[in-house]
Amino acid sequence: METINKETKKSNVENLEGKAAVSKIRDLVDSSSLCFFQTEVSFDENQSARPMSIQKSDDDGSLWFLSAVDSAKNAEINSNPKARLFFQKTSSMEFLELQGKAEITQNKKMIYELWDSMAKNWFPQGKDDPRISVIKFTPQAGHYWDTKHGAGLAGAKMLFGIITGKKVNLGLEGELKI
Repeated sequence: METINKETKKSNVENLEGKAAVSKIRDLVDSSSLCFFQTEVSFDENQSARPMSIQKSDDDGSLWFLSAVDSAKNAEINSNPKARLFFQKTSSMEFLELQGKAEITQNKKMIYELWDSMAKNWFPQGKDDPRISVIKFTPQAGHYWDTKHGAGLAGAKMLFGIITGKKVNLGLEGELKI
């Protein structure tokens, strides 16, 4: 396995920084608005990562969520703002992991901007529900895996590698520094 890792580092790695890293983040996030949001502190070990829907992505790579003020997630963020987000876009076999900091606000202007009809499932009183808060996640670093071939072609390439015993190029991966 170490040999494969060394070969991959030589031929399939493209580390991205600054605007290129933000562009990579936004490409995946804007097409796959669901992620797993993991806090660094967990009061319930079984619930440290939970699915969340991204309401907005900014030009600087910041990601915005709606959340309940009284949720365990908000309590965990208040205790430790470090967080990780995990994305998967199955159709194209793209994956993204981000590390950063989360901050919570109850800014009404942001709540109104981020509000959509789906949010009413969690906040039945609407945009003015007193339980609504906004989480701003600011990424600092991450890692991506990107086949750019789609699941079908990536699977065929893997099968070819198994049959022939040859290493196949499945795409790119790299570190992200924001």
